[in-house]
Amino acid sequence: MSDWTQRLRLRHLELLMKVGETGNLSHSAAALNTTQPALSKWLKELEEDLGLPLFERHARGLRPTSYGEALMEHARRITGRLDNARDDMAAQREGGSGLVAIGTSGVAAADTVPTAVARLVKELPRAQIRLVESTMNLMMPQLLHGELDIVVGRSSNEAVDPLLSAELLYRERIAFVCGLDHPLAERSTLGWDDLFACNWIVWPAGTPVRKALETALDAAGRRMPQHCIESNSSMLNVALLNQTQLLGVASGRAAQRFAQLGALRILPMTLESIGSVSMYWRSDSANRLAVARALAHLRGCAQG
Repeated sequence: MSDWTQRLRLRHLELLMKVGETGNLSHSAAALNTTQPALSKWLKELEEDLGLPLFERHARGLRPTSYGEALMEHARRITGRLDNARDDMAAQREGGSGLVAIGTSGVAAADTVPTAVARLVKELPRAQIRLVESTMNLMMPQLLHGELDIVVGRSSNEAVDPLLSAELLYRERIAFVCGLDHPLAERSTLGWDDLFACNWIVWPAGTPVRKALETALDAAGRRMPQHCIESNSSMLNVALLNQTQLLGVASGRAAQRFAQLGALRILPMTLESIGSVSMYWRSDSANRLAVARALAHLRGCAQG
């Protein structure tokens, strides 16, 4: 069998991903400025070269097979890395130190990542830096596809993709926090009954901070209150806590940073649950200057 990859071009990857996205040949052809017959002929030839069906034909259009899904995943990674390479070269051509795209979850967005980026800017003032705050379940695929270079967030118990490297940065407890004018802000001691007398704002189900909170509640023989506001934005949480009588939960370092800034108060309630924060990166990007220095500064900030 001939090597079909020798005939594959970037344009073909775009065609493949568009067909998978729309499930419709005519819509895909129109979006990519080609004709339906030409797109259909190319797809048929690709399937013949592979010896595998990439799409199932249905009355309503096309649906990717498991082979199609696998090939499209490779296509996303390739195009993501090419986009990254283009931007990295553009940054260096303009006299910079290259590009680094860093994703952070809420646990590191208020302290570790901004501190590390501040040090990176001081060391490499012409580096092009992109920052994204999101959840780990959304950022890890972006890391694999090359849309992000580094992701910082709660450590996962799941196996890390072989293409990625991971490193534990630090361990910490979560903390209950409140606005500056909250009735509990000046209390020196608190119990669970005091906390359950208030309404809470919590991170969404499945997020690391929420899991840590649920673990702490289990250890105390308590259950999550039925009526909570859910938010995955650190800044939105800070604003709400200072405009309401809500209580919130934050990672230990983030809580300390907001308290130092005079934005929140940390409540005197010790929680048993201890979480850890890690950084993840693609092994093949660690030799790029901006990425390597960002990793070094993240390590330094995690150590204190």
